Amino acid sequence: MIGGAQPKLVVAFDEEGNMHLNPLQAELMGIDKNQLNWKLVRERDGLTKQSKDIKWVEWNEDNFFKADHPQPKVGYSLIMSPFNQYFTWQTTMITEIVEQREDYIKFKTQNSNYELFKL
Repeated sequence: MIGGAQPKLVVAFDEEGNMHLNPLQAELMGIDKNQLNWKLVRERDGLTKQSKDIKWVEWNEDNFFKADHPQPKVGYSLIMSPFNQYFTWQTTMITEIVEQREDYIKFKTQNSNYELFKL
């Protein structure tokens, strides 16, 4: 493997848009498919991302990281694990929270509308 390069995973998507890892590769890498706890769906094109964990990121006046939070709020962005340079997905800042329940949130960002599900 090339130093600094992220290893590639073999994945497939089912009819519902859920991502699944190749079971043998996942086992060899020590990944438990049941660790994917969150699913994000972008409204305009159905783009689907899944991750083990999420954080809501607050930005300072210069648009640099200020803090992370466990709950969403207008002005925060969503980031999906892993929480390093290889994160799964990051949204632009939330402009409106349309609906929120314990296991679901529908929200609008500066350029997209999303639904986030706790699996």
